[in-house]
Amino acid sequence: QVQLVESGGDLVQPGGSLRLSCSASGDALDHYSIGWVRQAPGKEREGVSCISSHDDSLYYADSVKGRFTISRDNAKNTVYLQMNSLKTEDTAVYYCAADRSVWAGASWLCALPDSFGSWGQGTQVTVSS
Repeated sequence: QVQLVESGGDLVQPGGSLRLSCSASGDALDHYSIGWVRQAPGKEREGVSCISSHDDSLYYADSVKGRFTISRDNAKNTVYLQMNSLKTEDTAVYYCAADRSVWAGASWLCALPDSFGSWGQGTQVTVSS
């Protein structure tokens, strides 16, 4: 299984931007479906954005659509989440997740993040003035 390490979390003011990175080792990420999943204190996990390797679909949660962009650099074996126009409600621990054996579209993967078999340790994003 692939190993994932997130980085890039920080304290940022509302309206600011951050780019999260998810570096993989142990396997090539281009064969994997990828997801960014967040969890705020006292709330359930939320699939923020996902890419499906099954049908190349892309999904964004309504709460981040138009503000967040997921991308992958296969040469660097890294996935990114560019986050712009950050809001206080974006405060959460952000996890990178991956799986190469789930045959599902991106919206399904984000709706059921437990489908991902590999997870990073998470990176804290705090949006506050």
